Amino acid sequence: MKAVVYTRKGGTEVLRIVEREVPEPGPGEVRVRMAVSGVNPTDCKTRSGVVGGTSMPFAEVVPNQDGSGVIDKVGTGVAQGRVGQRVWVWEAAWQRADGTAQELVILPDDHAVELPHDVGFDVGASIGIPALTAHRCLTVGIGQTGRLGLGSLIGRTVLVVGGAGAVGHAAIELATWAGARVVTTVRSEQKAALAALAGADRVVNSVHEDVAAVLRAEAPNGFDLIVEVDPSGNAQIDWGVVGQNGTIVVYADSGGEFTVPVRQAMTLNLRLQFVLIYTVPIEAKNQAVLDVSRAIDDGALRIGADAGLPVRWFSLDRTAEAHAAVDRGAVGKVLIDVDGVSGSA
Repeated sequence: MKAVVYTRKGGTEVLRIVEREVPEPGPGEVRVRMAVSGVNPTDCKTRSGVVGGTSMPFAEVVPNQDGSGVIDKVGTGVAQGRVGQRVWVWEAAWQRADGTAQELVILPDDHAVELPHDVGFDVGASIGIPALTAHRCLTVGIGQTGRLGLGSLIGRTVLVVGGAGAVGHAAIELATWAGARVVTTVRSEQKAALAALAGADRVVNSVHEDVAAVLRAEAPNGFDLIVEVDPSGNAQIDWGVVGQNGTIVVYADSGGEFTVPVRQAMTLNLRLQFVLIYTVPIEAKNQAVLDVSRAIDDGALRIGADAGLPVRWFSLDRTAEAHAAVDRGAVGKVLIDVDGVSGSA
């Protein structure tokens, strides 16, 4: 079978395509014939050594956490009925050597989640890291139960900073599905159009608008929840628009530091939460998988140009180009057509 691998950390030049032996699932495992592999920024940062350091955790690594495909074989202890099931895959490469940029991948049974027949493999490969991260960001607010469902955020106002990114896009869709009023900020006309298509109630273009003034007008009592992608760059604005008993959730490291105004935070009874999906408690992660699956069933998670998340396709032998596109900050979702029929390479 064909697989993309790297044996040292570095730029996209370390990625190469090789032939491997067909793997066999062990106890509690499934084998998935991959249709589509999704590329996330963390996949590229791990490959380059920005995340996890420059030493190799395994002699050879297949990149990419997310993907979708069909289970074609199961190990002992797994229901035989899972064979033939369409699935979306999450955290394939977390603390493991084998990600989704290969024709067949072995996974723990619960890391391959059933994908409805009316949901495309492209959507399935776009769910994992972005949607699970967004779920965590939307469920750690004061007074919340850690669960997200239809109507669970009714009455809450959510600010999603960077609504045109993959996590921001998923946060808008999930928060809207849950009944929140969603405001988002972006930095270009193109991204503003995409965030609006994702379903945001109000899109603020920071290039042309006074962001702080607009946000205060949109939420006079402050935002209940702020989903933040650039904590150091936006700290002053965030502290000015978060509401009483509000929560600021940081899911990305933009570099630098920020200062917490302690008295103001105490007065607001503010919660400041940091999120890295890989190390979220397993109970919370399992709940996220359940809730995100319900959102998929309800058609709440969409991708494509008309949904505000345009897709760029690459073939498996062009995985290095796919990683390079993400490294350059590609707008939208970068997907790899592993089986040669699921996308247009």
